[in-house]
Amino acid sequence: MAARADAIAPTCDTPQEGCAILDRFRRVRALTLALAERLSDADATAQSMPDASPAKWHLAHVTWFFETFVLRDHVADYRPFDASWPFLFNSYYEAEGERIARASRGMLTRPSLDEVRAYRAHVDAAIVAAWDGLPEAALGLIELGCHHEEQHQELLVTDILHLFAQNPLAPALWPAEPRRPSPAPEPLRWIEGRAGCQEIGHDGTGFAFDCEGPRHTVWLQPHALADRVVTNGEWRAFVEDGGYATASLWLSDGWGWVRQNGIEAPLHWRRDEEGGWGRRFGLDGLTAMDPSAPVRHISYYEADAYARWAGARLPTEAEWETAAEGLDPMRGTFLDGPGAIRPLPAAPGAGLRQMFGDVWEWTASAYLAHPGFRAAPGAVGEYNGKFMSGQFVLKGGSSATPRGHARASYRNFFYPHQRWQFTGVRLAKDL
Repeated sequence: MAARADAIAPTCDTPQEGCAILDRFRRVRALTLALAERLSDADATAQSMPDASPAKWHLAHVTWFFETFVLRDHVADYRPFDASWPFLFNSYYEAEGERIARASRGMLTRPSLDEVRAYRAHVDAAIVAAWDGLPEAALGLIELGCHHEEQHQELLVTDILHLFAQNPLAPALWPAEPRRPSPAPEPLRWIEGRAGCQEIGHDGTGFAFDCEGPRHTVWLQPHALADRVVTNGEWRAFVEDGGYATASLWLSDGWGWVRQNGIEAPLHWRRDEEGGWGRRFGLDGLTAMDPSAPVRHISYYEADAYARWAGARLPTEAEWETAAEGLDPMRGTFLDGPGAIRPLPAAPGAGLRQMFGDVWEWTASAYLAHPGFRAAPGAVGEYNGKFMSGQFVLKGGSSATPRGHARASYRNFFYPHQRWQFTGVRLAKDL
C-alpha cells in the first residue's frame, strides 16, 4: 500500500527554498509508491530485457541515491539500512564500487517488495529527521535526487509496460478509460523556425541537469517544423506502403536492425481479427488503436525512415529547442498520477502543438556535450557526461513523464535501436 503523502511532511523551519525542496521530496516519493501500488511482488521482481529494470529495483535505487549522497555523506550519525544493499542498488556509479550486473537485476527475488518499501520509509524518515541540520550542499543533492526519481518514475511505468506486453494474458495495470472515437487530425501544417544566429542550452534559471548547459550560440539554416507529431494513422500508411520492406528508406544499421529482428511495425502494435494493425497494447491493456493519436514506441531508425518516406527529415536539437522556447512546458499530456498513460490527439489550433508531453520527439542530433560542458566532480559527475557516445537526443517529454519535469533545454537520450519508451516523431524540412 502506498504511504500517506503527509507521512514525511513535518513543519518546515528552514528557509523558503528549503521548504520548497522538502515539499517536492514529499510529493515525488509519494507518487513513486502510488505508481507501484497495484504491483505484486512477482510483477515488481521480473525483468523483461536488459534495457529494462524490475520495478522493485527502481524503488530501491532512487532510495539508495538519497541514502548514499545525502544521509551517508552529510548526516554524521546515520547508519545504513542494510550494508549489503548498495551492491544491489547502485546503478552505474563507478566511484561507488562494485554492483550487480544490469542484466541480472531480475534475479533479485530478495529483498521482497515489502522490504524495499520499508527501506524507502526508513530513508524518508531519516532525511526528514535531519532536515533542519542539512547543509546547503545536501539540499542541492536532494533536489537533484527528486529530479532523478522523476526520471525513474517514467522508467518504472515504461518498464512495467514492456514486462506486461510479454504476458499472453495482456494484463492491464490500470483499467482503460471510456473513449469516444477521435476526430480525424487536421492536415499537417509547416511552421517556419528561427534562422541565423540563435542560442540554446539552459540559461541558469531554476533547476537543470548538467548536460543542458552551458548556453551557447548556434547557427540555423532556414527550416520549418511540422505543427504536430505524426499519428498512428499516418504511420499505418507508411507500413501499408511497404515502409518496413524498402531498403532505400533506411540507414544501413537501421535496415540491418529491421532484418535481424523481423520488425514490421512500432512496438506494442498488435494485429486485429482481420489481420490488420488495428490494436495496441498499453498499461490499460489491449485496446483499439486510435488513428488520430501520436504514434509511439518507435526507434530512431524508424523515425528517420518515416521522415525520408514522407519527403522530410528529423529536426535538429537546436531547431526543436529554439521553437519550444517561450512555450509553456507544463501544458500537454504528462504523468499526473496512477491511471491510463497514453498520448492524446492534437487539439485543433494554430501554431506548434504537442511540443511538450505526449511523446518524446527524436531529433537528428547526436547526444554530445554542449561547448564548455564540464562534468561535476565526484560520483555525481558520472550522471550524464559519461553517456555522450552513440546516442541521439530526444526532446519534449511524454505522457509518462511527470508534469513539471520537462523544459525546452531538457535532453533525453537513447540508442538508435531503442523504442520501449514513449518515443515519437515530428517532421522538419529545409526552406
